[in-house]
Amino acid sequence: MSPGEKLDPLPDTFILQPPVFHPVVPYVTTIFGGLRARKMVMLQGAVPLNARRFQVDFQCGCSLHPRPDIAIHFNPRFHTTKPHVICNTLHGGRWQAEARWPHLALQRGASFLILFLFGNEEMKVSVNGQHFLHYRYRLPLSRVDTLGIYGDIFVTAVGFLNISPFVEGGSEYPVGHEVPCSRALPQGLWPGQVIIVRGLVLPEPKDFTLSLLDEAAHVPVTLRASFTDRTLAWVSRWGRKKLILAPFLFYPQRFFEVLLLCQEGELKLALSGQGVGATSLGQQALERLRELRISGSVQLYCVHY
Repeated sequence: MSPGEKLDPLPDTFILQPPVFHPVVPYVTTIFGGLRARKMVMLQGAVPLNARRFQVDFQCGCSLHPRPDIAIHFNPRFHTTKPHVICNTLHGGRWQAEARWPHLALQRGASFLILFLFGNEEMKVSVNGQHFLHYRYRLPLSRVDTLGIYGDIFVTAVGFLNISPFVEGGSEYPVGHEVPCSRALPQGLWPGQVIIVRGLVLPEPKDFTLSLLDEAAHVPVTLRASFTDRTLAWVSRWGRKKLILAPFLFYPQRFFEVLLLCQEGELKLALSGQGVGATSLGQQALERLRELRISGSVQLYCVHY
């Protein structure tokens, strides 16, 4: 880029809010663009050994007086004889009827990964990769613009992600995966199938590759992100590189999302919830694929297909 040259502004839907590491609790932050369906909030941390309760509030503002409405109040309680979670809504200064879930999936002294996944009508919550509860909205999700975390909790990271634009009502949840990562594709890829990869870029990244191998262990296509020259490209089995003309959306210590949709002999690519192009392989070549390999300077949270 030449001196003085300006980059084209990115659409708001392309931008993933930067993660927050080791915030001090109580912690309150603005949610960029507010909450909407097809958005996710991920919370990593640990429950103290002497914890009584903590809460995660999705708020309609951040004022102290008057107290803002709370569209979603997620409140694990450990100090009772039967630990449980309460979800509720505060509207006009009054709490509505509590919704209660027993068999709390969180434990004192244990680390956790909680994901809040927002759909059109309800929020789903997973704990350590397992679905835990769902809660129907009682206030419009569009009013939520603030996240508040309070109580007895150690927070290591708060992340903001998007949901697949290809899978309506998708309920995939992130879990940890080692890198390099290999996953079998015993039936190949067929029209309508989606590969979803989400993770966090490491502090000093070099590259990131997603490769698809066929029955003969050939690599018909690789998606490669280079942090040296900030390019994203398809690489063929013969090493030919085809640059993808889209904003480079991989940044150190930022979350990323890559989605590949198999459709009519080609793979369509989406980054951070937006389609950015495709590469043609032919349907027979897609059906002969047998392995997905992921490597590079990333920490993976979701590999789903």
